[in-house]
Amino acid sequence: MKDFFVSVLGSSATKREAKSYIQQFTPSKISTAGPSSATQRRPLIKPGVNLGAFYVPTAVEESPKFVRDPATSSKTAIESQVHVALVKIRAPQTLEDETLNGIGRTLSQLGRLGLTSIVVVDCQDTTSSNDENIGASPWTWRNLAKKEANRVVTAIDSNCDISARLLEDVLGVPDKIENSQAGLFSQENAHLTLRKLLLTPLKRGVIPVIPCVAHTQTSQVSVPITGSAAVLALSRELAGTSTKISNEAGLVEGKEERDTLFEEVSLDRLIILDPLGGIPSSNRPSGYHVFLNMEQEFEPAKQDLLRASGEIGNSRSIQSPNVERFVSDIGGSNPLSKFVESELRDWKSEPSMAPPTEEPPAPPSVSASRIHLDNLELVRSVLSILPPSSSAILTTPEEAANSGKMSTLQPGGVGTRRHRNPLIHNLLTNKPVYSSSLPSGRLGPVKSATVDSSKFSATEVIPTTFAKLGMPVVIHPNPVDEPWRAPLPGRPNLKLTDSHIDLSRLVHLIDDSFDRKLDVRDYLKRVNDRIAGVIIAGEYEGAAILTWETPPGVVEDGSMESRSRMVPYLDKFAVLKKAQGSGGVADIVFTAMVRDCFPNGVVWRSRTTNVVNKWYFERSRGTWKLPKTGWTMFWTTADMNRQTFLDYEGVCRGIVPSWADKKVVLD
Repeated sequence: MKDFFVSVLGSSATKREAKSYIQQFTPSKISTAGPSSATQRRPLIKPGVNLGAFYVPTAVEESPKFVRDPATSSKTAIESQVHVALVKIRAPQTLEDETLNGIGRTLSQLGRLGLTSIVVVDCQDTTSSNDENIGASPWTWRNLAKKEANRVVTAIDSNCDISARLLEDVLGVPDKIENSQAGLFSQENAHLTLRKLLLTPLKRGVIPVIPCVAHTQTSQVSVPITGSAAVLALSRELAGTSTKISNEAGLVEGKEERDTLFEEVSLDRLIILDPLGGIPSSNRPSGYHVFLNMEQEFEPAKQDLLRASGEIGNSRSIQSPNVERFVSDIGGSNPLSKFVESELRDWKSEPSMAPPTEEPPAPPSVSASRIHLDNLELVRSVLSILPPSSSAILTTPEEAANSGKMSTLQPGGVGTRRHRNPLIHNLLTNKPVYSSSLPSGRLGPVKSATVDSSKFSATEVIPTTFAKLGMPVVIHPNPVDEPWRAPLPGRPNLKLTDSHIDLSRLVHLIDDSFDRKLDVRDYLKRVNDRIAGVIIAGEYEGAAILTWETPPGVVEDGSMESRSRMVPYLDKFAVLKKAQGSGGVADIVFTAMVRDCFPNGVVWRSRTTNVVNKWYFERSRGTWKLPKTGWTMFWTTADMNRQTFLDYEGVCRGIVPSWADKKVVLD
């Protein structure tokens, strides 16, 4: 067991990440449900496990992070607390046994690493309008849900020493629809009914597997619910925000039981395994979001998906299908529409009526864009009720099942590396497999999630999206309203002393990040009349100050020629020490700079001895060590010509630092 954890933690890109993982996830001493002899017969690590040689140190594995000094470690979490990942597997009936077994291996390894999964099996499919979900018999959907849930249990049980258990009776819905707009399949209706039945296997290290089936409160009629409804119901319970009281206890006992669940279980991750992969994006070269900062990017991502689905004019919140949209989606010619219309009419006209004795069929298949929208809103809803450190990851089942395939090292195709399993990597680092600010060209071609994975080589990038609730990003001036251009004569420019910029907090951020005191007066004298813009992340946890600089020999007279030669320069790039190496603050600020503010290119310099240069090198298009200066110049400009290069070099050579210690000699 010791060798197992040493090999796993050896994969972590930094010692800080390994330390953070050990502090948060104390691997539990798992007691298996079966006889001890059966456990002893199972090997600790099966050949071809998903850890793979992703854990062998290579140049790519040593990917640098934006870290200046080690952060102060936080206190270790409560040892008795069970760390949980909610896993939603959509359309498992479309997966081969080999893929499902690979997912089982990965979930077993997550359990050995201290993260116990709760698996929600969602049989919704988009491949056909007449799939198994809509069988001739109204009972078919329940049989399918149970069958696929048992396949998942078998896949987990067949790997290592982690066992799984099917839980069919833990979710409930109200007997009748109080609000027709909420809908029969509404996310708000579902809730957890038997908390002890869920908590007991979790505390023993057993993985609960829950099909998307709920029971009405008094009549106990089985009804289908969406995977999002089930995940949200479980999330509210585990986060301690549910208002529902368990039906197995009275009011006081039910509240105590809920509080106990909240204290003993910590929901840390949301994992969505969808054949469609992560959240697509039309404005990313890779075609999908590598990292979603929900506070900043939720609405743009949603609007992008609405445009893709042809619903851009619809401003309603995208949720799981309700009854009325269900009728509209399947069309009046479909026999199902008459059934649902009849039920909806009866329930509306007679609110006191009991639900029908025969179970309604499951919702029909929906478009890929709508499933992406549902996944996006599900991630936002779950992360909004969890601690800021929690995260979500969306990937394909094939990627979750991978065992470390070989792939070509990018860029240049020289060398090889193991393909990382995103679920294991996310547990160890709480970060995406690839940095969101890394140019997509360095990752290789993008692999389509809608095409057979066997037709692609291991060099292609799988559409995996990592998401956190994140932080807001404020950009002055807003490039959407006013693109950043060289200053015009007679027009007032942004200043760091403007009222909408908190100069004292900005100075504190710079001092803390660089571990040096800024000479504020000298700095303002130098930059205040040439500010191009300021990017601020969160509560001044990260920031970038960008300026327009005049190259040597150019007269700054406001002419068209003078303005065309002005250089977009990154003057300060700062992240609070406590936020360095975690939370993606540096990635958020850098991505906003190169994507929204200066998409055509920006230049900056850094001390040649700066450890952050590795991070800069991966994100720049070019670099040049300025002779006899101790500075290294970086740029993201694509169309670099000789004149532009000389202008960049002249600016980087000529700027005089503004530090209070007046230290001229470089460290």
